[in-house]
Amino acid sequence: MNTKVLMKGNEALAEAAIRAGLKGYFGYPITPQSELLEYISRELPKRGGSFIQAESEIAAINMVYGGAGTGERVMTSTSSPGYSLMQECISYIACAELPCLLVNVVRGGPGLGTIQPSQGDYFQAVKGGGHGDYRVIVLAPNSVQEMADFTYLGMDLADQYRNPVLILADGALGQMMEPVIFPDYNPEDHKVDHSAWATRGKPNDRDHNVITTLHLVSEKMEEVNLTLQEKYRTIVQNEVRYETIEVDDADFIIVAFGLTSRVAHKSVELARAEGLKVGLLRPQTLFPFPTNILSELADRVRGMLVVEMNAGQMVEDVRLAVNGKIPVSFHGRMGGIIPQPEEILDRIKLVYNVNEMETA
Repeated sequence: MNTKVLMKGNEALAEAAIRAGLKGYFGYPITPQSELLEYISRELPKRGGSFIQAESEIAAINMVYGGAGTGERVMTSTSSPGYSLMQECISYIACAELPCLLVNVVRGGPGLGTIQPSQGDYFQAVKGGGHGDYRVIVLAPNSVQEMADFTYLGMDLADQYRNPVLILADGALGQMMEPVIFPDYNPEDHKVDHSAWATRGKPNDRDHNVITTLHLVSEKMEEVNLTLQEKYRTIVQNEVRYETIEVDDADFIIVAFGLTSRVAHKSVELARAEGLKVGLLRPQTLFPFPTNILSELADRVRGMLVVEMNAGQMVEDVRLAVNGKIPVSFHGRMGGIIPQPEEILDRIKLVYNVNEMETA
């Protein structure tokens, strides 16, 4: 029987990565994710993997590029300014169709900002923070348990689609301690045959495997792009994940992801206690985004409130999803401040009453 272990979010993610068959970690310390790097530096070499502290985030992500080219499970982790430095190479990795796990434990910005939690990297994560037409699968945990669970999932998805997968967490999730259960997971049962493209030495019976993103002939570059876009359409069709709470009879919906969704859950409870039929939709995948369920909910609710720890980023995707069917409002905090359930409830009441007057 699996037992619960009290762990920090950063350490739970690190332990899950090792159990999921991580062979190479390349990173550079930055608050508030440094415990992740420290844990892996201590434990991974004992369990058959390699750890390298690079001289910078740019070096780390290029090491990931090289390691991913072998077809082994590799990863890096960082926080917001460090993830910005990695963007050029992430574009290369996506174009080369290499599997890897990326972790961004988000801190407040812009600039050096603060080491407190934030969700200000949403645009960068889901729109492709680097150059060219590419997408990264983005998973958004809201608990220490999901920090672990989404690590297994992320590595599996990376292998399945030969695509970078990003776990977008935040400083609070990385630092908070909660009980976590590590499921039975045998990496051998999840192995994918990458021999058709991986660079692991060439047998005499096949041509060289070549990994490149340089295609100077326009028609070839377009062919590569069309292949990528077809893959992203498949991901959108098959990999949308979300959680709904109290939505069956709701006439008003809060949309929130990550840590903020836990606060919003409490706000739903407070609203229900006052007779307001409020529900919550929590995207667990930010790409692919749960567009269809939001569109369906918009057909039967009067309004939505998007709550984020930023100036309003995911709210744009929610508005696109509902396509003008209903009003979509926004409530955000910045600078590392976590919104409180009571302030969200106050905002709900304000918007609820406005919508009530509009529909009267």
